[in-house]
Amino acid sequence: MKLEIVAPSGRIFEGEVNSVTLPGSDGEMGVLDGHSSLVTTLKAGVIDIKKDSGEELVDVNWGYADVSNKSVNIVVDEAIPLAASEGHDIADNVAKAKKLMADFSDSAQTLAYAQGKIESVARNLI
Repeated sequence: MKLEIVAPSGRIFEGEVNSVTLPGSDGEMGVLDGHSSLVTTLKAGVIDIKKDSGEELVDVNWGYADVSNKSVNIVVDEAIPLAASEGHDIADNVAKAKKLMADFSDSAQTLAYAQGKIESVARNLI
């Protein structure tokens, strides 16, 4: 299925994925190809993207997801991909992601979970 994540700063991710796990306002939600259509709000957390080539994580503060049976379109206020990007190394992105979660997380449990995912991916990428 196709996944697109857009923030005011530009397109964060676009491509074919096997599945995506979203930090929905009512809890984490997994989406696979053929999912029923829905629109949901997102809270501060980590979008977990599974592709044939591996896993990618994107840290977000809040937004909306429009899910159809063949695509997921996500619009967020702010997002930080947890991977090296042009002009930034992975350590910079991990530090920014931790700050984003600390600034926008609505509960200690959400913050701990998101920071745990951030730390886990950081250990695998650094």
